[in-house]
Amino acid sequence: MSSKRILIYSIVALCLLGLYVAGRRSAQKPKPTASGNLAPDFTLTDLDGRKLTLSDHRGKVVLLDFWATWCGPCRSEIPHFVEMQNTYGPQGFQVIGISMDDDAKPVREFAQQYKLNYPVAVGDDKLADRFGGTLGLPVNFIIDRQGRIHAKYLGATDVSVFDSDVKGLLARP
Repeated sequence: MSSKRILIYSIVALCLLGLYVAGRRSAQKPKPTASGNLAPDFTLTDLDGRKLTLSDHRGKVVLLDFWATWCGPCRSEIPHFVEMQNTYGPQGFQVIGISMDDDAKPVREFAQQYKLNYPVAVGDDKLADRFGGTLGLPVNFIIDRQGRIHAKYLGATDVSVFDSDVKGLLARP
């Protein structure tokens, strides 16, 4: 057998092995949290050292933002989330930020720089997996007053979409 043929067979075998491993990994991933399902509850400690529990916000419309300080699209959305908290907060709206950074220090610095006016905690892959995983950031959930997931947005999303969802849910009893 020629060395060229051996090389081609080796490349094909490696590709097939890669597909097999990728298929096994994706089969082990948790199923995404579907719209209409109750959002998984969690309790974390926020940047101020206070307990942050999602279920404590039942009765409010919640924008749950999985983000990171190093994520460009996350950084561009956050000033609008601060504005939304100011505008809609008195009507029963709450932004909750879950940073996927490895350490709280850059998150604290970021929160001060951007004057975040909503609770932020550092999450982990285990929490993210309960929400269907975060292969990319940002991942945002709009949660209704009953704690059900209304919408899930992956990646950069036009901020007008969040405004529309929140206004619609706030108008409901």
